[in-house]
Formats: sequence, structure tokens, C-alpha cells
Amino acid sequence: MTLANATVQSGQHGPPGSPRSRQGRQTPRINRNAGTWFLVLPALIPILILSVGPLLYGVALAFTDAQSGRTRSPQWVGGLNFQDLLHDTLFWDSFRIGLVWAVGVTVPQFLLALGLALLLNQNLRMRWLARALAIIPWAMPEVVVGIMWRLVYNPDAGVLNETIRDLGLGDGRDWLTGLATALPAVIVVGVWAGMPQTTVALLAGLQNTPHELHEAAALDGAGAWRRFRTVTWPALRPVALAITALNFIWNFNSFALVYVLTNGGPGGRTRLPMLFAYEEAFRYGQFGYAAAMGCVMVAVISVVLAFHLVGRLRGGEDQ
Repeated sequence: MTLANATVQSGQHGPPGSPRSRQGRQTPRINRNAGTWFLVLPALIPILILSVGPLLYGVALAFTDAQSGRTRSPQWVGGLNFQDLLHDTLFWDSFRIGLVWAVGVTVPQFLLALGLALLLNQNLRMRWLARALAIIPWAMPEVVVGIMWRLVYNPDAGVLNETIRDLGLGDGRDWLTGLATALPAVIVVGVWAGMPQTTVALLAGLQNTPHELHEAAALDGAGAWRRFRTVTWPALRPVALAITALNFIWNFNSFALVYVLTNGGPGGRTRLPMLFAYEEAFRYGQFGYAAAMGCVMVAVISVVLAFHLVGRLRGGEDQ
């Protein structure tokens, strides 16, 4: 058998280093890429249909005068909705309230969750029960949480006011309808409801910290605070940054919890941006204007994510 015949029969149409030979060796890689996309598509298609598609439709709707009850199709108005939004003091008040709410919930949420995670990371008796009880608020729907806390804040027979009366501290007050107390009362509920997932994330980060580092620091005479500052926190910082950014986004986009508790009242003191956009769209029928509000909120969230990603990238370069 000649060399040419052996080459043809072996499926090689050229010398080993020829382009045809390299193309033959690249076929398995193409097949692997096709197989990867085949596995990703079942998760990617629902995201494109249920998330990316409505987002693009909402962006397009923000540049129209779409309203409910109109028989004609929406007309293109360009940036008129955004121009009106710049002069809408009610929206910017809700935006300010949303930032206060997001920061007011995220910061105490993280600090309390960090303390609870450090406690649950200790070798305590019945630790498994304490960990199970700590995630109960996470398992409850936001609507149920809102109804439960409305009962707690009830001015006549609520647990909070009854406790205040029993302790002789006064007659209590209507926490959810007072102009000065509504937002702080709602923030307390937000902290309580969102603390479990932060605790779980931080506890997972603590458990991934090598125990030998703590033992070595203790042998060197380092106290509890110094061990936390030099050993625990550097290992926990990536998890802390990630969960804090996610919590800020989730809290800024809150809707159901505040809607059940106060419906944005009293006097708009708890009207978050999502609630304001909901009212404009489904109470007043201003779909185009509400879509413009949604675009502004998406832009704010994108800026927060950009800062978070830049911080993560710089942290990786430093390491």
C-alpha cells in the first residue's frame, strides 16, 4: 500500500500539519461547543423570554405615550417622558425614600447577620436547631410577612403596643400610619425579613475560612478582635461585598412587603419608586411614563452593579 492510499484510507486529506488536518482535529471542539449550548439553552430561553424580552419592551414603551383606555396605537414621543420625569418632584421624593429604605435596610441587615453568623459558627449545643430557626423568615412569603407584622403593629391589640402598655411606657401608637414612625417601622420589617439569606451567605464564607489560621493567630497571642480583623474579615470580604450589593438591589426594588404594610402611606412617606411606578401604570394608566421610571431604576441598578464589578476586579488584581 502506498503512502497516498494509506492517507486517504485513514481519513487524512493532507500532511499532519496541513489546514485540512487541523480542520479535522477541530471537529470535536465544535461538537463540544454545540453540546454546551444545547445544555445552556433550557436555562437561557426562559431568561430571554421572561426577563430580557420584557425589559426591551419596557425600554421601547418608555419612548411612547402608551396609556390605558386608548383605542389608537401608542405614538412615539421620544424623550418626552424622561423630560417630564426630571421635573416630577413626587418621583424624586419616592426615589429619595427608596435610597433611604435600601440603605436603612441593607446596613443593619448586614451587621446583624454578621453577628448572627459569627455566633452560629461557634461550636454551640443545639446549633442545628438555631440555624434552622434563623432561616424561618426566609421561608415565608413577603405577603405573609407583611400581614404578620401588621398584626404586630396593630394600634389596638398589637403585640408591640401591648408590651409597651404592660411595661408602663405609655399607651403605644399607630406605628404604620404615623408620619414619623411609618418608614422606620417598615425598615425594621425589611431587616427582619431579609437577614436570613445574608446570614446563610456569611456563614458559608466563615466555614470556608481555614481553622488553622485562627489557631495560629491564637497561638501568637491575637485576641478575638485582631483574629477577626486579620484572619476572618479578609477571607469573608468577597462574600460580604457580593451579598451587600445584591441586598441593596433587592431592597431598592422592594414592592410586595411595603405594599402590604402601608401601600405607600401615610402621605407617601413609604412610597418606594417601584410603588410609584406601579401606581402610575395600573392606577392612572400611564404606561409609557411608568416605563420611563422603570428605565431610570434599571440605570441606577446598573451603576451599582458596575461599581461592584469594578471593586471585585480590583480586589482580584490586588490578590
